[in-house]
Amino acid sequence: MRAVAAGVPDESTTVEISDTATAYLGLPRRWLDRPDHDVMLVWSERRGWSLVVETEPTEDPVVIARHGGHDLVPSPGAVARFVADAAAGNHAGEKKPAPGTAATRKSLAERLRPYLHPR
Repeated sequence: MRAVAAGVPDESTTVEISDTATAYLGLPRRWLDRPDHDVMLVWSERRGWSLVVETEPTEDPVVIARHGGHDLVPSPGAVARFVADAAAGNHAGEKKPAPGTAATRKSLAERLRPYLHPR
C-alpha cells in the first residue's frame, strides 16, 4: 500500500485483514460535487480499487469510479493515473466489479509481495 500511498500521511491509511482484505487511503483533495466530504481510495480483494466520496456516517460512501479490468493489483502508476483521470472528470473504469475478478488469498499475497516494505 505504501507504493500507492506516496504522499499520503500514515494516519490517513488503514489496512484490514479479516474475512476480506481491504485498504483505505484518505486523499488530500475534495470532490467538486461534495466539497465538504473527504475523498478516499479504497481497495478490496474482491473489487480492486475504487475512488469514493465519504458521506454521513450512517450512509454508504458514494462511488465515483472503479478501476476497470480484471487486475485486482494494478501497478501503483496505473492507480495514480486512475485517480488523476477520475479527478479530471474522466470516470473510466467500471461502476460494478468485473465478473471473474475473484482471486485466492495465496495469489493475491504473491502479487502484493513486491510492494511490502518493512517499517
